[in-house]
Formats: sequence, structure tokens, C-alpha cells
Amino acid sequence: MTNKRIRSLQKLGLALSLAVGACAAHADWVIGQVAPLTGAASVQGKAYAQGMNLYFAQVNRAGGVQGERVRLVSLDDRGSPEDTLKQTQRLLQESKPVALAGYFGNRNLQALLDSKLLDQAQISLVGFHSTDSRVLKAPQLFSTRAVLMDEIEKIAKHLATLGLTRLALVYDERQAPEAQALEDAVAQVVAAQGAKLLTSGVLKTGKAAQEAVVDQLQKTAPSVQAVIVVAASPMTAAFVESYRLEGGAAQIYATSSADIEQLAVRLHPEVMRGVSIAQVVPNPYRANNRLNKEFRDLVAKQPKAEDITVSYAMMEGYVNAKVLVEAMRRTQPLNSERLADSLRGLNAFDLGGYWVTFRPGSQSGSKFVDLSIVNAQGKVTQ
Repeated sequence: MTNKRIRSLQKLGLALSLAVGACAAHADWVIGQVAPLTGAASVQGKAYAQGMNLYFAQVNRAGGVQGERVRLVSLDDRGSPEDTLKQTQRLLQESKPVALAGYFGNRNLQALLDSKLLDQAQISLVGFHSTDSRVLKAPQLFSTRAVLMDEIEKIAKHLATLGLTRLALVYDERQAPEAQALEDAVAQVVAAQGAKLLTSGVLKTGKAAQEAVVDQLQKTAPSVQAVIVVAASPMTAAFVESYRLEGGAAQIYATSSADIEQLAVRLHPEVMRGVSIAQVVPNPYRANNRLNKEFRDLVAKQPKAEDITVSYAMMEGYVNAKVLVEAMRRTQPLNSERLADSLRGLNAFDLGGYWVTFRPGSQSGSKFVDLSIVNAQGKVTQ
């Protein structure tokens, strides 16, 4: 074989290897998640990822999106804003995601926005947990759940039907960086339902700090009929336990920042009984609409389905994956820059009894809020 022939084959081999490498690099549409996968909030972070993977697997079995598989890459930030930035940078560099999804935490999201990483990468973040309304002003962020004030309004309307109008608010300072703005907004929402916010308190870590808030509630507003709690699961659980042990008799209503399944595990049924929590996705334990039935049927088909712990966080991840895939299918050609336009074009998209709409100037796609409650046996009901 001549040297010229050898060089030609070498060039052809190099071209083929580069082509194969390029195909391999783009064989999957990657969705990137940076979330707490260890630590106090890991239960929700993992369940959210599990819900997304559940739907992505179904999509892939049907041929994927535009002929390619959808793959979730999840990295752990341990709840730390600094790690959120580091892991997002790593994800963007190594995995080249077409979108980000399933982030958690006010400070984490604010740090991400301040870093300008989303702007630089021209990438959208679809689906996240935050009680800070400021993040909804960022054009790269798309929320597939109702916002905090929608949850507060649902709680206030329900309380009004029960004739409970003397209310208190307690919140985790990490859940509400703008404390006065939160208190003012809640006071305004409950006032529209004929109720009054009599007092408020800031929840902090530690038994003594919890007891101080409870003492404050008991002394400053002994006539309180219901307490609204805006805090993550560990802080909510600590407050509920302390409040009940100190003789607090008011009804307790928490927002979706608290995970009802975690509370039911952490607290004795007698302590937990009657606690109600606002939910931003349909009940995963029922099959009363098309979305719920589809979710439950899909879980039932999984290997070792009996070992899968169904939860609201898992359902939310599933919902978010459906929104992402629909936007991806509408994007031609599919890339991170064009995906944002497709997301903004979603109007009254029906997932099966759960609608998502992104209007101009609004990054919040849903208004759905329901209330769940724990009965005397520690079971989640509605």
C-alpha cells in the first residue's frame, strides 16, 4: 500500500472518529440539575429528580425528543449557594445541558442569578423551589408551580370558610430574605379574606429559638386561631412539635416549602394531626384526573414498584419534566437559546388537569394550589 493511500486512510479514519465523537457528544439532550442530594433537604431534591427521570424514561422508550434520548444529570450542592455555583459551572462545562431544572433555595437561586452564569450560557432554568418573589423577575427562570402568595391566598380563603380570621405568621429567615415585604404581603392577602395578621415570628435553628417564638405567640396573641408557617421541613417540624408541646391549640397551615411526607415521618401522629399543607401539584396518592392516573400507572410499571416512595416532590418533578419535554419538542432547531422562546410560547398547556401558561412578563406558569392534611393515623389525606 502506498504512503499516499495510507495517509488518505488515516485522514478518513480521523474524520470518522471525529464524526463519531461529535455524534456521541450530542447523542443525548441533557437536562442539568443542581440540588441538595445530601443533607436536610435531600429528600425533596432526590424525589424531584426521581419524578423527572420517571417521565424522561417514558419519553425515551417512545423514541426520545427529535430522535435523541433525554438524560438528567444531577449534581449535589448540599444546600450551599457556593456549591450551587461551582456545580452549575461544572455542569455547563462538562455536560453541555440544553436546560437546567430542579434547583432549590432562595439564597442558592439568588447567588446563581448574581453570578450571571445563566446569561453567559444563554440557558434557562425550568422548575425550582423558592419563596423569594424577586427571582421570578429573571427572564431565564421559568416556574412550573404556583408562587408563595398563591399558596397564602388559598390558605386564607380556606380559613375564611371556617370562620378563622385571627392569624399569626412564622417563617424561616432563610426562606424569606425580605422579611418585612413578606409580612406586608401576607397581611394584605389575608385582609382581603376578612382576616387579620395579629403577630409574626422568625424561626431559627435550635430548641431555645423555637421555644422563644412559641412563647412570643402565646403571650402577644393568645387569641390566634391559625398559624401560617413558611419554612422548610426540618424547621416546620421543630416548630410544630414545640408549639404543640407548649399547649398551642391554633390550627397550623404550612406552605409547600415543607414536605408533608417528611413531617409525617418526623412527628408523632398526635402532634401532626390536623396540620394542613398547601400543595402546588395534584395529589400523587389519587387517580382522580388524567395526570394523576398517568403518574400512578407509570410508577406501578416500574421494577420493584412497591419500594418506590411516592411523594408530592416526586410528582412535581414529573410535572416539570412534562413541561420541559413539550417545550423541547416545539423547538426547531433545539438548543438552549431557542428553548426559552418555546417556553414563553406555552399557553394553557394541559398536562392532564394541570395547566401551565407563561405570559409576557410572568415567569410563573401555574396557579394550582390544593390543601393536604394528615389524619390521626399519620396518613396524608385531602
